[in-house]
Amino acid sequence: MHIKICGLKYRGNIESVTALKPDYVGFICYAPSPRFAAELSDETLAIVPGTIEKTAVFVNETAGTIHQLIDKYHFDAIQLHGNEDPEFCAEFKNKVTVLKAFGIDQDFDFERLNQYVGSVDFFLFDTKTDKHGGSGQSFDWSLLDKYKLDIPFFLSGGLSLDNLEEVKSIKHPQFHGVDLNSRFEIEPGLKDIEKLKNAFELLR
Repeated sequence: MHIKICGLKYRGNIESVTALKPDYVGFICYAPSPRFAAELSDETLAIVPGTIEKTAVFVNETAGTIHQLIDKYHFDAIQLHGNEDPEFCAEFKNKVTVLKAFGIDQDFDFERLNQYVGSVDFFLFDTKTDKHGGSGQSFDWSLLDKYKLDIPFFLSGGLSLDNLEEVKSIKHPQFHGVDLNSRFEIEPGLKDIEKLKNAFELLR
């Protein structure tokens, strides 16, 4: 089970999180988010070990800004959490790992994902809200049975110590990993290390 910890902001907290050896750490590059990593510095990101993929999260950002931030901070992956089309995603695919996020509810049409084949490396399935993630709400995971593509996916949205055992029971062949965020926080952007330690023990 791959583990992504998203929404990091503070240097000391980042050091504590990376000591747990997640596979990915995420930094929100979207100003309206309470987890917006506005004060990131080269020195802060340099403390992330090379074995962990530094992931920048964008929402309907311009391609130019994304390229600029990838180059400035040496991000390994990007997570596109807005209305980005396949052509937009494909622009970055040979530069970094590309995760495309979709909000899932009962009405979501998984057929719409077909157009992204060849343009992304992973999907991330989150709970559909108007907040572009970080809602702390989960969706009906039985809906994942409708997903038939070969592109692996991360599961996000309301994951907590109370439901990780249920998450482990998901047997979908493309279930690649989990994205842990709001239910593992002391406040937005500040992760609860003890909760994360417990999560790692459950998942690994």
